[in-house]
Amino acid sequence: MTVREILKMGDPRLLRVAQPVTGFDSDALHLLITDLLDTMVAANGAGLAAPQIGVDLQVVIFGSGEFNPRYPDAPVVPRTVLCNPVITPLGDEEQLGWEGCLSVPGLRGVVPRWQRIRYTGLDPYGDAVDRTVDGFHARVVQHECDHLIGKLYPMRVRDFAQFGYTEVLFPGLDASADD
Repeated sequence: MTVREILKMGDPRLLRVAQPVTGFDSDALHLLITDLLDTMVAANGAGLAAPQIGVDLQVVIFGSGEFNPRYPDAPVVPRTVLCNPVITPLGDEEQLGWEGCLSVPGLRGVVPRWQRIRYTGLDPYGDAVDRTVDGFHARVVQHECDHLIGKLYPMRVRDFAQFGYTEVLFPGLDASADD
């Protein structure tokens, strides 16, 4: 319905811990999800969290189609809406990978994430979601859920020699779509 403004790093609203969703299958929740989807698609993002558009609720949307200009070699991640998510790492193995963010435009950094996770939560109707995933799918979920606890990916970067401007690090990559 509406493409919303995406908050940028430095806005204190991005550092808050979001509140759990309590009203499922409501017009307000469905409208929020539509706005998140429209905003994510307009920005060519792989995901978006409600706090990134100034809404203090535990709602994330993520997923990528056949081709994402930012991650041209990434596997498809099914479009998912997740409320009140819980992430459980499955094992100790971490994987380093490049990340960007719509709230941190034009920058990329190498971020450690759990290689394999289980995520649970609720869909917009209050029905349970329970998936075990790995690789890029796991990375996207962890990145989006970090927004719900007031974390942006630069807070997880361990080596700032692997952090910089997308146009310098990856010439020719679509730097306009980071998340």
